[in-house]
Amino acid sequence: MRKLKNKELNRLDVDAFKATDKTPLIVVLDNIRSLNNIGSVFRTSDAFVIEKIYLCGITATPPNKEIHKTALGATDSVDWEYVEDTLTLVEKLKSENVKVCAIEQAENSVKLQDFAVESSQKYAIVMGNEVKGVQQEVINHSDFCIEIPQYGTKHSLNISVTTGIVLWDLFKKFKF
Repeated sequence: MRKLKNKELNRLDVDAFKATDKTPLIVVLDNIRSLNNIGSVFRTSDAFVIEKIYLCGITATPPNKEIHKTALGATDSVDWEYVEDTLTLVEKLKSENVKVCAIEQAENSVKLQDFAVESSQKYAIVMGNEVKGVQQEVINHSDFCIEIPQYGTKHSLNISVTTGIVLWDLFKKFKF
C-alpha cells in the first residue's frame, strides 16, 4: 500500500466545485464561538460538497486568519452567508420547503442512525453553541431533532466533530 500524492486525488478546483451538483444539505452555525470550529465546518462541508453554510449570531465570518487556518481555503469553495438571527433563518428555510434538523440531545429526538432522508428533499442541520447548544426557540421551530448516541462518560461532542459525523452520515444516505 502506498500513500497517494495530492495530484493523484483528482480533487475539484474551486471553479469546478462551484459548478458541481451539491449534496442537498445546508449547515447552520448557531452562535459558534470557536474560530477553529468554524474553519473545520467549512473544510468538512467542502469534503462532502455541501450546498451552503449560514453563519448566525456571534459566529465569525471570513475572511479571518484563524478560520482560514483550519478551513484551508474551503471558505472560497463553499457558499456561505451571514444571517444575524438563527430563528429568522430557520423560518425562511422552512418557507422554502427545506426540512430543518436541530442537532441536539432533546426529548423525542431521532437517533442519527434511525434518521431517514428523502432523496428529493433538502435539509438544513443546525449546529449549536459550544456551551449552550442549539437555542431552545430554534429547536421548537425545527422539523426534527437529531441526536448522536453516546455511550461514554461525557455528555457532548465538539461541534466540529459532531458536524463531521452528521454530514458523513447524511451524505452516505443521499449518495449510497
